[in-house]
Amino acid sequence: MDNFKLKSNLFFGRDSLCALDDIDDANVIIVCDEFIRKSGMVEKITEHLERCTVHIFDKVVPDPPTEVIAEGINFLSECRADYMIAVGGGSAIDAAKGMAYMAWKSGRHTIKCFYAVPTTSGTGSEVTQFSVITNAEKGMKYPLVDEALQPHVAILDPELVKSMPPNITADTGMDALTHAIESYLSTKSNDFTDALAEKSVTLLMRFLPYAYAHGDDLEAREKVHNAACLAGMSFNMVGLGINHSIAHAIGAKFHIPHGRANALLLPHVIEFNAFLESGTETVAARKMQRLSKLIGLPYSSVPLAVSSLCSKVRDMNRLFGIPDTLAKMDICTENVNAIRREMAEAAMADVCTQTNPRKPELMDIEGIIKRVTGV
Repeated sequence: MDNFKLKSNLFFGRDSLCALDDIDDANVIIVCDEFIRKSGMVEKITEHLERCTVHIFDKVVPDPPTEVIAEGINFLSECRADYMIAVGGGSAIDAAKGMAYMAWKSGRHTIKCFYAVPTTSGTGSEVTQFSVITNAEKGMKYPLVDEALQPHVAILDPELVKSMPPNITADTGMDALTHAIESYLSTKSNDFTDALAEKSVTLLMRFLPYAYAHGDDLEAREKVHNAACLAGMSFNMVGLGINHSIAHAIGAKFHIPHGRANALLLPHVIEFNAFLESGTETVAARKMQRLSKLIGLPYSSVPLAVSSLCSKVRDMNRLFGIPDTLAKMDICTENVNAIRREMAEAAMADVCTQTNPRKPELMDIEGIIKRVTGV
């Protein structure tokens, strides 16, 4: 028996920040990074909280480490907020999740309602029960998975992503595309999650290049923002795959933006999961053929469809200026090779690997890392 549930109450489209008007005469904590606070984005939030007591925790940094989470828990425990509003990209939302979750688990404080307001279009964290926390000392990323991590309310306002620079638009958009494709191919995928993933892929293929080139186009921004959320809904139910497992391992060691690491890996992982060399048409390969058809690529045979999909991803990476090797990101190949086995072992142990459509061996993961290194 399968189950499909949408826990988060979703508000989307222009002026969706008005959903915050429902918070009245309350004690509120806003979690963000310093840039978001200084950019004026927080003021857009507080305009809807005039009768509330507002506390701002702006210590979030990319790949939020355990130290920041601990500091945030102390701040939350002191201000005793009833409502939490996470404003920012995946790091801000993940940090807020970690703070609220750990404060609750430790018995220090419990948030009554958690709002997530993404300012990037990629992670889908606003509707998922996942959070990724970094142990900087060990160079490891730890995915947390618990239904209690999922925000109660998600707000998708395209005005908040209009100012995203092109490189962030590309990186986060390719992260969303990876979410959609991996959840579509997941061993736990079903008709409901497939529908979400398919819609996400078609929206991203059509509107992401336009949002990249014309950031002030609100329609393109809204479609990409919605697509990222749809992908988040899909993978929240059925998981991801080794693309994310390897990206977590590489990102923890070399601090590459998560979406960029996913984009770099995606064509290689598609080829691995299609497993064309097996001589049989796998379920994953046939689903790739379906995706190629949906987005207008050649699809008359499974091998042609898989090749077309890989080529499309590579074309998008070139359009966005995303390098095709780690070496072209100025990462020393000797450093990568020295810890390739260690990263492969971390990827094998990652929770995302459990739902990959093709069961990998350690040498398979090492092989993919070697191919993207640029030796």
